[in-house]
Amino acid sequence: MTTVTLQFFERRPNLPIAESWAPVDHDVDSCAEIPLVGNVSAGLPIEACSDTASIHVPSSMIRRNTYALQVRGNSMIDCNIFDGDVIIIERQESAENGETAVVMINDQEVTLKKLYIEKNGVRLQPANTSMPPIYLRNSDIRVLGLVMGVARRAEMAA
Repeated sequence: MTTVTLQFFERRPNLPIAESWAPVDHDVDSCAEIPLVGNVSAGLPIEACSDTASIHVPSSMIRRNTYALQVRGNSMIDCNIFDGDVIIIERQESAENGETAVVMINDQEVTLKKLYIEKNGVRLQPANTSMPPIYLRNSDIRVLGLVMGVARRAEMAA
């Protein structure tokens, strides 16, 4: 069995997310287990489903209601979140304008996007200029949490 070495990055406050990632120094003894509840689309929304796996992350990255999701897709590459990354999420039901959030659409699909509140509803904005935004009514979405950290395979982090 091979061991996968992960490198962890924590979001620093008050900076644009693309510039906010700081490496987290840790050792095995300073890690705690959080649920890895499934996949999140960084592209077209995917059907919500949950797994029952877990991941060990540095204790400093864990807050009150922390969980992890595996990223599938490339819509958030300009925020330095890539396909295959595991994002560390703080469960919250609201997001400020421009926050990077995990959002459920119509109680069926889950996606990772920057959330913007606009006059006619919400805009879910990819952080990839080759992908169009998704426009929805406020009642069509539910915020599930905000991105607070990223775990990436060490060989991908270089």
